[in-house]
Amino acid sequence: MRGFLYVLLCPAYSLAAPQVRPDNNVLAKSGTLDGVPLNAIPAKPPVSQIVAAAIPRDGWTVTCDSSQAGNECSNAIDGSTDTFWITDSAASLPQSIVVDMQTSRIVGNITIQPRQDGTPNGNIGQHQVFLSEDGTNWGNPVAVGRYFDDARLKTSIFTPGSARYVKITSLSEAGNRASVMSIAEVNVYDATDLPPSPAVAGSWGLTVDMPLVPVSAAIEWASGRLLIWSSFSWNGFYGASGHQTITATYDPVTQLVSDRVISNTDHDMFCEGLSLDANGRIVAVGGNSDRGTSIYDSTSDNWSDGGDLIKPRGYQAQATLSDGRIFTIGASWSGGSSTDNPKDGEIYDTATDTWSALPGCPVGPMLTSDPEDVSLGHIYRGDNHGWLFGWRNGSVFQAGPAVAMNWYGTSGTGSQTAAGSRASDTDSMCGNAVMYDAVGGKILTLGGAPNYVNSYSTSNAHIITLGDPDTTPEVATINSMAFPRAFHNSLVLPDGKVFITGGQHYAVGFTDQTPQLIPEMWDPATQAFTQMAPISIPRNYHSTGVLMPDATVMNGGGGLCGDGCDTNHPDAQIYSPPYLFNADGSLAARPVIDSVSAGEVAGGGQLTITTSGPAVTNFALIRLSSTTHTVNTDQRRIALAPDNTDDNSFTVTVPADPGVSLPGYWYLFALTENGVPSVAKFVKVTIA
Repeated sequence: MRGFLYVLLCPAYSLAAPQVRPDNNVLAKSGTLDGVPLNAIPAKPPVSQIVAAAIPRDGWTVTCDSSQAGNECSNAIDGSTDTFWITDSAASLPQSIVVDMQTSRIVGNITIQPRQDGTPNGNIGQHQVFLSEDGTNWGNPVAVGRYFDDARLKTSIFTPGSARYVKITSLSEAGNRASVMSIAEVNVYDATDLPPSPAVAGSWGLTVDMPLVPVSAAIEWASGRLLIWSSFSWNGFYGASGHQTITATYDPVTQLVSDRVISNTDHDMFCEGLSLDANGRIVAVGGNSDRGTSIYDSTSDNWSDGGDLIKPRGYQAQATLSDGRIFTIGASWSGGSSTDNPKDGEIYDTATDTWSALPGCPVGPMLTSDPEDVSLGHIYRGDNHGWLFGWRNGSVFQAGPAVAMNWYGTSGTGSQTAAGSRASDTDSMCGNAVMYDAVGGKILTLGGAPNYVNSYSTSNAHIITLGDPDTTPEVATINSMAFPRAFHNSLVLPDGKVFITGGQHYAVGFTDQTPQLIPEMWDPATQAFTQMAPISIPRNYHSTGVLMPDATVMNGGGGLCGDGCDTNHPDAQIYSPPYLFNADGSLAARPVIDSVSAGEVAGGGQLTITTSGPAVTNFALIRLSSTTHTVNTDQRRIALAPDNTDDNSFTVTVPADPGVSLPGYWYLFALTENGVPSVAKFVKVTIA
């Protein structure tokens, strides 16, 4: 099940339903999955054990919009999966069912058992979950999304709230077979405490249920939607891939989730390298299909084949450069080992959709010292997930995860220059690196573990300050995070702070053990870490995080270990940082960007911006994100000091250096004196 009670780890704010385990609580007694022993991966408990942990339903009642004779809505709480409720076939969706628990209590998740008679008609697709104290005032949904179309138990975990009534609304039938809604059993689960004040700790709001485990994510600039994907399967990546990718799209405006299978590029994009090119296209490279390149164009809403890599790769990082090309290096997870065929650098020309080898960019200097590579006798982990940053004159800075740092040049056949060590740090696999101040060349590094798996993570934090390419950067060790983390996600926010969420103390894939449920916020002005509102769902291996256009954060996923695994998390939660709230916890008034003089600007050019609402004092550009496996090479922030022409009209100048203002699409945020951000406008930055 997907709701655990971590009282010892997080006593002030626990999760929704208690942890339960079947007697045979592992997937298998022998074998491994991606280096993790199968006997260490928790198996999914039987439904009977999950529902046994629910709130007893004695005395509860239900009402519904409609029903068919013999299939009344009371069947949804009768304790039998042999019966079910189904709406009147003459009624159209949306349809709702309301559960009255007869008393108010703090609840944190629900489970829905679809009908079990072998007929899928009425399986819930698009849905909303609401809480209410009086059964009349419902407010905003606590969970939305789309359930996968099958008869398995569905779970929606959400931020705990006080309620007597729970309403489930079906907006669409999962298979588009009929305009009906059906439930065999619905259960509700206790939580222990309400969340802290959002003015201090922020707030976890909406849960988005998804028809896949979101391992990869990117923002579509043309629509503002979030594009996510898993692998050839919605909940697993191993076995015959079938050369396809299961994708989904979340629209934050309509709160609807759509799904689509991408097969025209013959590419399973799991464990790919990922970046956004100079035209905002999403470029996914290698992975399970280790030579493929697939490109998503937001304007046409289509994927296309972008040509083959020179060397097969999986688990690589890649970065867009100051000249618009894309650099990649490493990745022995698939396509053979760097021991036998070194996964040296390659460069992608986005104008011709072709890859070229860079033999002068060797992978060797950036390897971590992973004992799994020693035991295997070849490189498997050591060249994974590079922390890459496009910089001046077509250069790339490799900040980690190895403690050794390097510069890579991309002219001609390439070049490599050692850049020293990351101060007192260790190898930090599956840690994070964020360019929070692009003008100053400043990178914040956070956590990670010396080894990919079976390794305690660190709470280490450093600031790297870049200068000219091929020079040794300045590295400063700063105060550590409150919690050690690996597999976490870190996002730079419009006000310049960095939000760190999720991760695991003891790094091992496909488990919810030792999760770090308390996020942190880092302030560059004080270099201090502050603990934020705890999350409701562990976000460990295969989790993702993305800054949304409305200045909230999406944090989702984890798992992808197949049908029998208990740690798949096909959902995401939306976090609202403290800057969106007043001191009393109410929503802060936000400035509005009414107009921008151009949707496209060259580096060194100016934008004229008009605003309304609260007074604006500053602006910020943040490059759109793409992320998978803790790697996000796209995001970086540029602070823009405006010249006022009047109280509501401003002129800002984009830095001229394309190594700072990387070509591509950026969020433009307006900020008040207190750091309250607007909803972003999308701006394309081009090369002068």
